[in-house]
Order: sequence, then C-alpha cells, then structure tokens
Amino acid sequence: MRIRIVDAFTERPFAGNPAGVVLLDSDTFPEDAWLQQVAGEVNLSETAFAHPLPPGGDADWALRWLTPATEVDMCGHATLATAHVLHTTGTATGTVRFRTRSGVLITTADDSGSITMDFPTAPLTPVDVPDTVVRALGDVEIRSAHSTGPHVGDLLLELPDERSVRDLAPDFALLGGHGGRGVIATARAEDPEGGYDFVSRGFFPGVGIAEDPVTGSAHTALAPFWSARLGRDTLVGHQGGARTGRVRTVLRGDRTLLTGSAVTVIDGELLATA
Repeated sequence: MRIRIVDAFTERPFAGNPAGVVLLDSDTFPEDAWLQQVAGEVNLSETAFAHPLPPGGDADWALRWLTPATEVDMCGHATLATAHVLHTTGTATGTVRFRTRSGVLITTADDSGSITMDFPTAPLTPVDVPDTVVRALGDVEIRSAHSTGPHVGDLLLELPDERSVRDLAPDFALLGGHGGRGVIATARAEDPEGGYDFVSRGFFPGVGIAEDPVTGSAHTALAPFWSARLGRDTLVGHQGGARTGRVRTVLRGDRTLLTGSAVTVIDGELLATA
C-alpha cells in the first residue's frame, strides 16, 4: 500500500503544511483503530485516507482525516494533498468530488498545478474569550473573538497587528483545555504590498497538534471575517510560525473557495497493512 507525505499550500518542499495521504484500493475503509494507528505513526497534523466510490453517485472518493489523536470533521490541507496525489499520479483529472463528514467537497485542478477547493463557509458568532485562553496566550490584546461553527470548531481571535500574531508563545497545556478544536489568531497584514492581506496562526493541542502550519479549514472562517473588514471577496492569507504557507480565498456566500499548490516529498510503501 502506497503512502505519501505531501507539503500543502506551498510550491516548494519543506514548507507549507505536510499531510500523509493513503489511497486505498478497497471500496470501504479499514477498521478505525488501524486508521488511527497509521495517523499516529505518521505523526503529522493530519493523515488523509481515501477510497474510490462507484461511478454515478454524488462523489468520486470517500475521504477521512485523522490527527495523531482523533478524527476531525474538516481538513483543508490534507484534502489539497489528496487531490494533488490523485492528479499527479494520473488517477484523476480536472474535478474530484470527495464524500466527507462535512458533506461533498469539490476540488478542481488547473493547468498550473494549483488546486481550488469548494468548502462551506464557516458561520461566525461573537463570543467572550474564555479565561483559560486569555491566560494561555499571555500578555496580548484580543480585539474580538468569534466561534466558527460546528464543522471548523475553532475560536477565532483578532489581534491588533501582525507582530502580535508572530510573537505568540502559548501555554499549550492550558490552551488544550479550553474546549473546541483549537484557536486561530489573526491580524491584518502589516505591509499591503507584501503579497498577502492577513496573517494567522493555528493552535490545536486539544486534538494532538501544538501548532498547525497552514490550516485550510480555518480559512473558511478567516475569509468571511477579513472580507467584511477589507471590502473584498478575494484575499490571500499567510499562516504559520516557523513553517508557513499561503491560501488564496474567494468568498461566495455560503461557500468559500480555497486555492493552493502542493509538493510530494516522500513516496513510500506502507508495510503494516490493515
């Protein structure tokens, strides 16, 4: 069984967000325990597992995403990585429809190799910041806080400037106890000529990930948040700390288009099969 490591939301190796990708030959998923063991062994923020579906249905592939600790409802970078593998191996061309826990997600590859994903836009609801999160982030001003709905499940925090986001050093033990999937910290880009409109960092210790370099699903909340403030439906987000990547977002009402590139860096054989 082939297993690949793909760097997503980047055009060069060792950047962006790495994901494991396992394409299964069967028409069903193996036991959940085996999937979780493989995801733990890969030990990246997500490993994607996909198997083909019969023709004529509403989707072409079934897709699931697992962190080293649990399964998640939505993952952008591992979806991008899976679509990249399907296209670069000749397994699929053009548009691929994935059946997931968040409904049918559609990806489309263009001639340049970029892939656009059609995801549901996350609903934003203003909330108070939990005291646990305040203490975990330390001495930083939080200008606003929003929940991002059931599928994304993050707490979205607006900070005053790009430097505040870059300088964050959370207490992960405290942050992991706040509930929800994780915390996204964001701010407007400092340099309007820098090639991106906003920055963010994502922390998910509650699901076994201290910091996720580039979180595609979080951009379904970041897109409406910043589109409302910047007055444009098409934006570019820059995410990450030591390792970074960029996501182009297009807000279309209740759907958000996420575009990025990917690079396969490891292509190997999984010997411990189900």
